[in-house]
Amino acid sequence: MSERAEWLAEILRRGFAPTHLEVEDESHRHRGHPGAASGGGHFRAVIVSPAFQGLTAVARQRAVYALLGDAMRSTIHALALRTVTPDEWAREAPAAQPAPVPDAD
Repeated sequence: MSERAEWLAEILRRGFAPTHLEVEDESHRHRGHPGAASGGGHFRAVIVSPAFQGLTAVARQRAVYALLGDAMRSTIHALALRTVTPDEWAREAPAAQPAPVPDAD
């Protein structure tokens, strides 16, 4: 994980106490992009947190942006978010796993 991704992950950990967190720095994919020229990074994050319980998808994203504050106008140029509760994550997990391979008896 890049140093900037670690920085972002630490802020998200402190703010949301996630049960699962993935942060990827995708800035290298945006070289030459006008936003990248100013130094702002491009990130993708999956945040699984009980803090999102009862919030709409928009409210969840607003909560993340509020936590990040000024960083959304300077350090971060783009942030793709997936915000889910632990219950939602648990329901999705089996569908994301490959089907078991039958025995070759």
